[in-house]
Amino acid sequence: MLKTAIILGASGLTGSLLLQQLLEDDRYDCIKLFGRSKIDVDHKKVQQFNGDLLRLETFTEDFKGDEVYCCIGTTKKKTPNEEQYRKIDFGIPVAAAELCKQNGINTLVIISSVGANEKSSSFYLRTKGEMENAVLERKIPNTHILRPSLIVGNRNEHRGGEKFSIAMMKIFNPILFGGMKKYRSIKAGKITQAMIKLANSESKKHIFQSDEIQAL
Repeated sequence: MLKTAIILGASGLTGSLLLQQLLEDDRYDCIKLFGRSKIDVDHKKVQQFNGDLLRLETFTEDFKGDEVYCCIGTTKKKTPNEEQYRKIDFGIPVAAAELCKQNGINTLVIISSVGANEKSSSFYLRTKGEMENAVLERKIPNTHILRPSLIVGNRNEHRGGEKFSIAMMKIFNPILFGGMKKYRSIKAGKITQAMIKLANSESKKHIFQSDEIQAL
């Protein structure tokens, strides 16, 4: 039987690549996109549901499928208010996990971040770590959390500091070995390929570091 996939955050770098890959995958006949506004895509597989993702529970009736891919994430620059930042980076993925549990969706794949840790002194990494724990507490059978390092790809928005970091990582990537390999930059397309592969696997592993994503 063909499957239905749900994407949260299809307008971003990873989300848009994930959408294209799923559209080309013959295992799926329906891709549901949940976002704040409609994105420019015209395909018979696509259904779009728009509204406030901070109130994801309002989508309960439409939030039904076989797999959920959460590519939601903001930045300190875009969302300097920590309370609002937490509502996005913690609240949305956890609400998605709750809807998976409520609607009997057994596969959930989420993008987190390298260094995520609920005990971190960094608000960003602590929020990611707390999100991961809260998601895993929902006990969705096939939950996979990816912790990529610096993500490389063509973004629609300008991020000057990020371009500098990417240039520097081209120099440092070859000298990062052993436990440091997880800090190598990683292409967005590799992340999305890994997400789909994990969703269609029988892996019981929940958390994947950046170098493990690269190896999938």
